Amino acid sequence: MAGLWRSYQALMAKHPWTVQIITAGTLVGVGDVLSQQLIERRGLANHSVKRTAKMMSIGFFFVVGFAPCFLGAFLGISGALNGLTVEENVTKLKRDYTDALISNYYLWPPVQIANFYFIPLHHRLAVVQVVAVAWNSYLSWKVNKI
Repeated sequence: MAGLWRSYQALMAKHPWTVQIITAGTLVGVGDVLSQQLIERRGLANHSVKRTAKMMSIGFFFVVGFAPCFLGAFLGISGALNGLTVEENVTKLKRDYTDALISNYYLWPPVQIANFYFIPLHHRLAVVQVVAVAWNSYLSWKVNKI
């Protein structure tokens, strides 16, 4: 495990943007898998690979934004990829955006404060990635609930 972590850190040093994009997409995908399997209890037979791929594509291409812009666009893009009309998407944004943004602010500032004050530098990325899996599970549930 330590060797894998060292390899990851070496890749981050050599190709930071590429590794961050791949990491973001992968974590969003893992969040969706956890959402479908643990929260929604779909089972493997009913797992939507297409949904996971859509979620990962958002992570690959968009996760480098800021929270308010990111969440609004994430919800809107997810709605469009899920086939919502413009009117349905606007209604869903009005319903879910504030809740998602407030949830974001309840989660990430305390995590980052603890991360920067108590976690050694070489473990900070891992802390963020672990919390990101839980956050991405929440976002996947939020954007895919009816």
